[in-house]
Amino acid sequence: MNYEDYVAHDGLGLAQLVADGEVSPGELLESARARADAVDPQINAICRRLDREANARVASESLDRPFAGVPFLLKDLHQDYAGHPTSAGCRALAQHAVDLNATVVDRWLDAGLVVFGKTSTPEFGAKGITEPDLFGPTRNPWDLGRTPGGSSGGAAAAVAAGILPVAAASDGGGSIRIPAGCTGLFGLKAGRGLIPHGPRKSEPLLGFATNGVLSRSVRDTAAMLDVLSGAEATSPYAPAVPETPYAKEATKQPGRLRIAFTAESAIRETSHPQARAAVEDAAQLLEALGHHVEPVTPPHDDEQLARDFLVIWRVHQAWLVDDVKRLTGSGDGGFEQDTLMLAALGRATPAVDAHATEERRSEHIVALARLHERYDLLLTPTLGEPPIEIGALDTPPLQRAAAEVLLRTGTAGQLRHLGIVDDLIRKSLAWVPYTQLANLTGRPAMSVPLYWTDTGLPLGVQFIAPLLGEATLLRLAAQLEEARPWVDRRPRL
Repeated sequence: MNYEDYVAHDGLGLAQLVADGEVSPGELLESARARADAVDPQINAICRRLDREANARVASESLDRPFAGVPFLLKDLHQDYAGHPTSAGCRALAQHAVDLNATVVDRWLDAGLVVFGKTSTPEFGAKGITEPDLFGPTRNPWDLGRTPGGSSGGAAAAVAAGILPVAAASDGGGSIRIPAGCTGLFGLKAGRGLIPHGPRKSEPLLGFATNGVLSRSVRDTAAMLDVLSGAEATSPYAPAVPETPYAKEATKQPGRLRIAFTAESAIRETSHPQARAAVEDAAQLLEALGHHVEPVTPPHDDEQLARDFLVIWRVHQAWLVDDVKRLTGSGDGGFEQDTLMLAALGRATPAVDAHATEERRSEHIVALARLHERYDLLLTPTLGEPPIEIGALDTPPLQRAAAEVLLRTGTAGQLRHLGIVDDLIRKSLAWVPYTQLANLTGRPAMSVPLYWTDTGLPLGVQFIAPLLGEATLLRLAAQLEEARPWVDRRPRL
């Protein structure tokens, strides 16, 4: 199978070729491997190859499954594949093999996918970029000097570069939508609990995080949601799963929707012109398609939400570092300095402050719910600005030296009294201030690739839906995909 034929199909299209006997799973796998060999040295997306396991799969693959024979990459975070490490971008876990598949991995395998590797992620998925010390930076296929986002940056770079049409991802604060927005892909974060997280853990990061995919086509994501959704024995509750499959929902018209839009954020002094242009362009397209669209101010206190998000995140990092140390016996040398600093801040956070952030989630939920009483969807930019340069968020050498002293003396936690939280907000979230709302509130959201900057960089737009809004999002996404096709718009590598 030549590469142009391979890249012309989405995942379901490749599976249909296999089902029709026009191509074998082995031929698809070789196409994916050949493309990876050609472009991965430039983008550094794949951190672990699983060639032996993939060979075994294609030799015995059943062809009566929705994605039978389609090459696939797992994200190296949470998505455990028995017998191999899930490093989470962390040196301490790099050689620690797991003994059980994650539930989502079993469901992907049951769907017929052929896993041939894992994609890179920042340490513990804690950044909106993918530049782990362990594997080095992953680069954006549209501009190799810029980030593909994070934490599913490896998955996004691999799909955007044409290695495969759809790849595994996850989202705890925007980690599906941010990379989608950076690389011209479609990315949907399901609502809280729809996709299970077992069998080891019931619900990670207080329910903020969920697994999913990044894809070129809307229908691939819809079909993947059918593969993944539904509770398991370790789920904390049973989410409502619609009777109509998501794949069928994506074929329906969305009807006339009421859509609010804003590019404002208190975390930025002014919205970036390109981010504002992306939203205004999307609003015009939506109006042309017959939807009711109007500007609004942000429905929630997004500065407080950013503070709450970072409090919860740094407390989680403290627990996570301690848990990995218990599991592996590693010391501080197994972790990046930024992770250890966040963990130190987390340990210094009073329990009552941590609990207060959890209680305030209801305020953010209520604020968004009130907006959804008047509007079907909220439209924002996915990114605060175009994809940033590799290394833009690196800690300067003097600050790294100071951090080393603070960590060595056990005084790093005192930084929470010195405005460090404000610095973290500006540094970490100012370029991606819009995505955390859907995670804290547990609502479904998607990034759609409708806009490219004057310099040719993707800059997606985000839609946030109310509870059970996944079908609405998919119907609208399919309409937008038809009105302004993006599937064949690919970077030159």
